[in-house]
Amino acid sequence: MSIIDLTLGTFFGMLMRLCYVITGDFGWTIVVFTFITKIILFPVSLVSQKNSIIMVKIKPLLDDMQKRYDGEQELLIMEQKALYKREKYSSIKALLPLFVQILLVIGVISVINNPVRHLGNDMSAAYFGMDLLAVPNNMLIPLLAVSTTVLLCLVQNKFNVISREQGFWGKWGVMAFLTVLTGWLVFSCPAGIGLYWAYSNLFSIVTLAVCNLIYNPKDYIDYENRSIKLKQKLSKPEKTAKRELKRHEKALEKENMARFFATKKEVVFYSASSGFFKYFQHYIDYILEHSDITVHYLTSDINDQVFEIKRPRFESYFCTSHGLITTFMKMDSDIMVMTMPDLEVYHYKRSLVRKDIEYIYTDHGIGSFHMMLRKGALDHFDTIFCYSKNHNEEVRTIERIYELREKKLVNVGFGLLDMLIETYNSAEHPINDKPQILIAPSWQKDNILEYCLAPLLEGLFAINARIIIRPHPEFVKRFPGKMQAITEKYKEMIGPDFEMQTDFSSNSTVYNSDLVITDWSSIAQEFSFTTKKPSLFINTPMKVMNPEWRKIGIQPMDIWVRDKIGVSLETEKLDSIQDTQETVMELLDKSNNYRDEIETLLMEYMYNMGHTGKAGGEYIIEQIMERRYNNLENPK
Repeated sequence: MSIIDLTLGTFFGMLMRLCYVITGDFGWTIVVFTFITKIILFPVSLVSQKNSIIMVKIKPLLDDMQKRYDGEQELLIMEQKALYKREKYSSIKALLPLFVQILLVIGVISVINNPVRHLGNDMSAAYFGMDLLAVPNNMLIPLLAVSTTVLLCLVQNKFNVISREQGFWGKWGVMAFLTVLTGWLVFSCPAGIGLYWAYSNLFSIVTLAVCNLIYNPKDYIDYENRSIKLKQKLSKPEKTAKRELKRHEKALEKENMARFFATKKEVVFYSASSGFFKYFQHYIDYILEHSDITVHYLTSDINDQVFEIKRPRFESYFCTSHGLITTFMKMDSDIMVMTMPDLEVYHYKRSLVRKDIEYIYTDHGIGSFHMMLRKGALDHFDTIFCYSKNHNEEVRTIERIYELREKKLVNVGFGLLDMLIETYNSAEHPINDKPQILIAPSWQKDNILEYCLAPLLEGLFAINARIIIRPHPEFVKRFPGKMQAITEKYKEMIGPDFEMQTDFSSNSTVYNSDLVITDWSSIAQEFSFTTKKPSLFINTPMKVMNPEWRKIGIQPMDIWVRDKIGVSLETEKLDSIQDTQETVMELLDKSNNYRDEIETLLMEYMYNMGHTGKAGGEYIIEQIMERRYNNLENPK
């Protein structure tokens, strides 16, 4: 306590002596002292008020990030830091009032516990001579301190910008804790501390009122139209079902991983969700049909469609995204194929068990690596399956600029596109009695659904067309509240010609449509390359995962292809209903004019059209056969 006595005790003792000179009464000395400290520290309260308003204002964005980057903790932290910096929110400022209050309480306790040392004999005599404070545990003062603590908590729960956002335990749990803490403190300390505590609570209420007058939260926060609910409470049955699902996942993972690690593996495919099987299917089909290799398929989706596949030499396993961290470290296979980038960058690492695993990356689409993937996303892969010319050029340029080791580039083509074209060409496509327009955005931040859906739909209302919204599956999964709000708002407005598609088991709505409208989703390439019809691109804020993409010096395919297979429309143009209508009608009328240009682009730009499965499957088979031969020649 010597350091505290020499610093806080000495300083607060001098301040109290000054107050005593002014008042001549110890009780009023405590009151005046408390008032002066609140005045001195009012700028801290004001800074905290402004900082708290920023936090509440960005809370919906933080909740949005939690859902958007679920399972990507490092990326989530990075995005949060960027948001804090942009909005000028400070975690230190948030903790500053608490830190100052702790110092004040410690200082006051030091002074009143050592009145002779810090206050002098005359003031100490006045302190001990007061009738009200003569007994340290006088009941009036402790009860006053406890009751004002309860009052302060009630006022804060209603008027404090942060406290009013808290849930039940955040409000009433904190009040209960502070009430108990106050009672323990004032009943075990001299009554002067209780008096300070009581008036500190009362002056804090006044400070809160003044701060709310200067920085009124309602002037900065749109409470009535906040786009995201802070908390969606689950019903008791929903909570029970959630717990049961967690237990089931844990048990299934334990059984599956025991089987996975007990098996000798030559090739493993990893999928984050059921929808990714389509990117592997053509390779897997070729391997199973042209070799004796067993395919091991690892997924983090307990409802993945692969569990319904019953084929010889095809084994599927479930592993949660959390358990996957350990699984990756213990991976034992000759080859691992995945669509998940950022290997070794975040928490998913290369195997610690085997250093000779060949990691193959195969992408979700034909977009440009250097803009659509984060910097370093492919640095730790051994082999890249390239779909088109841009992939080769981008990988080699990145390697040269950042002085990276060369990876194997295998020109395989885009198997999903092969499958889509084959399916589309073999099916009948009746002419729609009215144009069918599909709005199919990405799920990135600032996608059409969140950025400009209202003006876009207003422009489409006057067109006698059927309108279908097909959100990205990840958007449906992560933002059910937003989905429900959009559906309820527009279904009644548009009527029977409006549909919200949330079942993605079929692509019929995509390939039976006359026009696709999107932002930066690769569904436009899939639609236009398959049907040879144009797409309409809305220029929402560009989806950029790598801020250094311009350093590569190559115009991303995602940008230049927009004007090859359709038309781009600036979001400002959507404010003009006539401009939207004219653009859409012109694309519908001239749809056939795009066929030849799209077909030429495919032939000149894409690899192995119609033979992706063979190209990729053959490569995997050859690599495994070579390893088998080397193991025979050089047995361990």
